[in-house]
Amino acid sequence: MERVLGIGGYFLRATDPAALSAWYRDCLGLEADKNGLWRPEAGPTVFAAFEAGTDYFGSRTQQTMLNFRVRDLDAMLAQLRARGADVAEATQDMEGVGRFGWVTDPEGNRIELWQPA
Repeated sequence: MERVLGIGGYFLRATDPAALSAWYRDCLGLEADKNGLWRPEAGPTVFAAFEAGTDYFGSRTQQTMLNFRVRDLDAMLAQLRARGADVAEATQDMEGVGRFGWVTDPEGNRIELWQPA
């Protein structure tokens, strides 16, 4: 059986794609080339399905949520707040999994930030 090798891309609709791409670069440090190619560091990736009625993604109209691994969640959240980003006040700790925080991008997409245990 053939198997997928990893996430090959994540695509977002945006009213201003250039501005949204700049936000991801300037606020999260996501350096992509002119074609959108980004080479993330190796590490774990979670693939999980949630109940249709979940509020975990923020808006019920948001069908997926992007999760980025970070080295230091507190530093990343402070960096985002300093840039005026819409950062959730709460964080969550999951024993053996890590710490989580959330930010909403300028287009209204909730993003999860994960500092693995």
